[in-house]
This record gives sequence, structure tokens and C-alpha cells, in this order.
Amino acid sequence: MASSTPTATTLFRRLCWDGTVPIEVKIDSKELPAGSDRTLESFYIRAPRVSYLPLLIQEVKTFLFDLVLDEASAKDMKTDDWWFEAEGGALLKWHWPVGLLYDLHLVAHPAPDFQMKPFTIILHLASPPTDKLLFTPSIETCKQSFMGQLKEADFLRWGNTKRVTSLRKEDQDGLWEGIVEHNFDDFWRIASKIAPSPNPLAPPLTPNPSSPTLPAPSSRPASTQPPSGSDRDNAYSVRSVPVRIYLPDGPVIQDLVPPFLEDGLPHSLSLFLSAQLPLLFKPSPTSSLSPVDPNAPKSNLAFALIQGVIAPLDCEMAWLGACMSGADGWVNVCIGLEK
Repeated sequence: MASSTPTATTLFRRLCWDGTVPIEVKIDSKELPAGSDRTLESFYIRAPRVSYLPLLIQEVKTFLFDLVLDEASAKDMKTDDWWFEAEGGALLKWHWPVGLLYDLHLVAHPAPDFQMKPFTIILHLASPPTDKLLFTPSIETCKQSFMGQLKEADFLRWGNTKRVTSLRKEDQDGLWEGIVEHNFDDFWRIASKIAPSPNPLAPPLTPNPSSPTLPAPSSRPASTQPPSGSDRDNAYSVRSVPVRIYLPDGPVIQDLVPPFLEDGLPHSLSLFLSAQLPLLFKPSPTSSLSPVDPNAPKSNLAFALIQGVIAPLDCEMAWLGACMSGADGWVNVCIGLEK
């Protein structure tokens, strides 16, 4: 890690990085060759949230070849034909992080009291639906997709991709190797050159004089102001926070998310979601200082799951972008319905 990265930031980034997903891989019994051991059709693995399905293939392959398939079947088996779907039939995308796939499953099929359960996925050994998968299930293709997402996030933040493209080739490869090896220090040693710092800045715009309750830009404690030379690397200086909203069985929503609103207040998760999904999230007061009735009934019909955690709606979007984004730089917000 870069020595200038605040300890609290490193803590949240490590918590996201160390998160894992319990997975039960079931083999489609109809596709097993004759002579296979059908008493061993499930394989359990704990996968890093930042990993991808193609990176799990080798471990699943070892299980299949050593314990399930006979020698002749193992020799003829081609992993290029493998593909996964969730229990229930939802196709799993190779180029989405494992943590995102699991969060989408959790909000689509919530367990009682939101308890963590193994993510049951079905492994098919033949006839991949290439028209729906879009990407070939190879590690190299997955790497290319990851780098593409990283560059897109970089462009949204700064208006260009120079921070990624100016990295040496060995550093660009090192980012991917950090994910493959699940090595936090190696990954963030390089990623800290791209990702912004979450230190808050004063609001860039002067509040409207007709709103006397809004704080003046200088009202933030001086201790929170970073040196002027570091402003260009600050999460509150970006043009837009890279954010996507995922709905169960619905479209992916993406929009520009500036760190500050027009009135100079920090953009919050509550304001963002109420603007994008007003039927699910009640619009918040225009001022963060507006009184809130603690006895008021819950009005939101949904909740936001980020990195496996139900996120407080008062989180600032810039902070989420700096501390709770995935390895590809994106904040993935999965929406679940309240019961």
C-alpha cells in the first residue's frame, strides 16, 4: 500500500478484499459421461469476492478429474465447453466478479433474516449458450474484460484513462496477478496509483444565500482538509463516481454520479437511489440538516447491498467510491425488496 493511504481506508479496502463467498458447485448429472462417480456430484469452495468464475475452473477441474470422471472421460473433457448457471436457471456471467454474482443472488432469493447460505451454482459440461454469455470462458478474456472495466471507471472519475494507460505493462499485468493470487498488498501497491483517496474536501460550490441552514464551505474541520497538492487525487474531486445499480431480473442502471450536489452538499446514497428509483426509495430532504423524526415509520421499500453489506443510506457516494468499490473500480449496488 502507498504510505499516504489513511489507515481507515486501508481497513475498509482490506475488508472488501478479504470477503469470500461459500459456493456449492453441482454438476449437471445429465451431462456426466458413463462411468462417472455420481455419488460425488457436488464440490464446495470458498471463493474471494474479487475473483471470477474462470479463476475457479482449475480447482473444480481437479476435483472432477481426480474423483468423478474416469480416465478416458477426463482425457476427452474440454473446459472451453463449461458454463455455469445459478440454481433456478439464471445464467452466470464469466466477466462479473463472484461477489457481485452472489449479491445479486442474495437479493433475488433472500434467506430468512438475510442469513448467509452457500451459493449453489450448476456446472454444465457442454453446449454453452455463447449468444448469451458474450465472452468466451477463458482467463485471458476475463483479464481483458477486467482491464476494460478499470479503464471505464478511470474515465468516469477523471475524464480520461491516463492513470491506467500510463502504468507500465508489468504494473497492468500486476493488477490482474494480484486478483489471481488474491494478494491484497501486491494489488493495492499498484491500484493506489489509480484509486482516489476518501479524504473529504470542502464543497466546491457556494451555497445558495436563500438557504441559510446550509453550511459554508469552510465549515468542515481544518483537520479533514488534505494538502492542496493532493486534491487532484481526492475522491471528492472526481467528475463522477463509477456506480452501477443492479435489480433482480432487471436492467443494470448507470448514470453520472458527481460527488457533490448543485447546492454544495455531498451526494449521498439516499439521494442517488431516490433519484434513480423513486418508487422504492423515498426522496430525502433537500438539506442534510433537515430534522428527521426517529419515530417515523420505515418508508423505503427496498435496501442497498454493497460488498455483501446492507449499506446505510447516508453514506456519501465519494466515500463509497474510494472505500467500497470492487477491484475494477466500480461500486456495485444490488437492490433487494424489503419484506
